[in-house]
Amino acid sequence: MRWDNLRLTGPDEDDSTVPLFARGAVTRTFDTPEFKGMTFYEIRARSIINRVPAASRVPFEYTINPYRGCSHSCIYCFARKTHEYLDLDAGADFDSKIVVKVNAAELARKELASPRWGGHHIAMGTNVDCYQRAEGRYQLMRGILAALRDAANPFSILTKGTLILRDLDLLTEAADVTEVGANVSVGFVDPGMWRAVEPGTPNPRRRLEVCATLNDNGIACGVLMAPVLPYLTDSPAQLERTVKEIADAGATHIAPIVLHLRPGAREWWLGWLSREHPRLVPRYLELYGRGAYAPKAYQQRITSQVKELADRFGVGRATPAMARRLPPRPAPAPPAPEQLRLL
Repeated sequence: MRWDNLRLTGPDEDDSTVPLFARGAVTRTFDTPEFKGMTFYEIRARSIINRVPAASRVPFEYTINPYRGCSHSCIYCFARKTHEYLDLDAGADFDSKIVVKVNAAELARKELASPRWGGHHIAMGTNVDCYQRAEGRYQLMRGILAALRDAANPFSILTKGTLILRDLDLLTEAADVTEVGANVSVGFVDPGMWRAVEPGTPNPRRRLEVCATLNDNGIACGVLMAPVLPYLTDSPAQLERTVKEIADAGATHIAPIVLHLRPGAREWWLGWLSREHPRLVPRYLELYGRGAYAPKAYQQRITSQVKELADRFGVGRATPAMARRLPPRPAPAPPAPEQLRLL
């Protein structure tokens, strides 16, 4: 089953009174302001490279997720439902009860070296953020990145965190031997909306500074403009402001994604909306009454507006931020000749 990689080994694994994911886990709390009210379950997972189900609407096949649950506390997060598979709720538990796969780096190195592994692209940060606050304490990503670098395995990272810059040395070393890509997630730059719906994340402008710094150091970084929130961040003026700041940060590309409300996230989001913007609830039920996604016509309108703005402001063209990039690395030596063969 998809969640079997969370099964643990240890003396308590047959104890039916302990939730599956926590059997053999070490439970920790930390007496520091940034971790107030949070619980961490340190587990030893059985595997770390996950194959994404074919039915998923994503452009990648393999992922690594060193954490489950996320202190970013984004109210709209589509991954909330996954906490229910661990006998936790998709609301407050998702924000405050974090599963930490402490052997993630060890497993990554082992699985990347397996003869069965085909060197496929691995996406990280696509479920919960691998650079959430817990990463500052556990530092799992450094070991994972070192393993990917040593295996010359292509990968990409999506994050709202600024902690990725801590690992700039490993990212640039990996980029010398394989394809490395990055995206920061910035759906809007309005400070009031940021504080309301993404309370545990760095300021959007700090994320755009991350984008500029990565590009300055030769790590191609774009912006996933997600989510665009209907009736909250989708006005022409708001879209223009956001795209302009993304362009000014030197993003290599921009990809707008309209809010989607899967089970778990849907209930948490609509609960927040009914408290903070009750007059919008009927409009959201109209937009999302038939499923998790807004109507195609609405999505196409947003995509078209963002594309026009990106063209106007020069996203992907030379900008002050891109002009500060370091000189390109020398081209690698050509590989030794080899006998071609049909696959």
